[in-house]
Amino acid sequence: MSTKKPASSAASTVRATASRSPRSTAPAPSPARQRVGVVGLGIMGSAMAGNLRKDGFDVWGFDPSPAARKALKAMGGTVCKSATELAGLVDVVITSLPGPAAMRDAASDLAAGARKGLVVIETSTLDIDDKAQARDVLAKAGAVLLDCPLSGTGAQAAAKDLTIYASGPAAAIRKVEPVFKGFTSAQFNLGAFGNGMKMKLMANLLVAIHNVSTAEALLLGQRWGISPGTAVKVLAGGAGGSRMLQVRGPQMENEGWKTVTMKIAVWQKDMKLIAAALKETGVPAPLFAATVPLYDAAMGMGHGLHDTAAVFDVLDRMSRPAA
Repeated sequence: MSTKKPASSAASTVRATASRSPRSTAPAPSPARQRVGVVGLGIMGSAMAGNLRKDGFDVWGFDPSPAARKALKAMGGTVCKSATELAGLVDVVITSLPGPAAMRDAASDLAAGARKGLVVIETSTLDIDDKAQARDVLAKAGAVLLDCPLSGTGAQAAAKDLTIYASGPAAAIRKVEPVFKGFTSAQFNLGAFGNGMKMKLMANLLVAIHNVSTAEALLLGQRWGISPGTAVKVLAGGAGGSRMLQVRGPQMENEGWKTVTMKIAVWQKDMKLIAAALKETGVPAPLFAATVPLYDAAMGMGHGLHDTAAVFDVLDRMSRPAA
């Protein structure tokens, strides 16, 4: 993953990173008048579409999955036959995609139908270079792609408890602020394109570690006869508490990892992006490195389609006495 600095100085990047989205001096357009499309209606995309509908937005959507399209229709959204059709009907598009190939396809399809001035809010966790290529494809069609990854699990997305890390042209970010507020609880403008993904990888490095440390602490308690549910209630508000303890801890009891908010198989992509960024920048990360074999083991133990809370099961099974 390329993490080359933008043309602006490091100092200006830091200043931009610390600032919340600036408010436009012009009156914000009515949210109901902004037509929003969502490409990728999986766990995150469907949750965003649902919250936008609740907030009064008209929502169009596309996903290759018939079940995802059916769910969008059930929440009052309009199903499109393709991303190209969708791009010609809306003012703003949100993309939530599983990998770089899907990003390339979506960019090409959206560009084929885009009207000049279309803004694409790209929320996926992908390599900055892949997002930049998509940005350039859309720019030729007169559309602007923003790098806007999200912090939060699928459950948080459903509860409209997401943070968005927006980066790209300031005017485009101001234009879509009402849309941001329709599916997130906190919004940050981080300046130059790509800074959103950099912040996202920092956040996910912490998530990787906190998720495993949560599993370690809860397994220790369970071995002492303290249930994970009780431990979460007692520890969450103390000095050792963390957001991962709060949102993933409850899933570590009674095989709660079978209720999925982030699949282990998808998380592997994020782990690789973090590892590449650490290598490129020369940052030592012994704690992150210690989590890698545990997530790999989860894949090997058949947890690929389960939630990342399944690392609890990995630790439990690897520490049981041999039969």
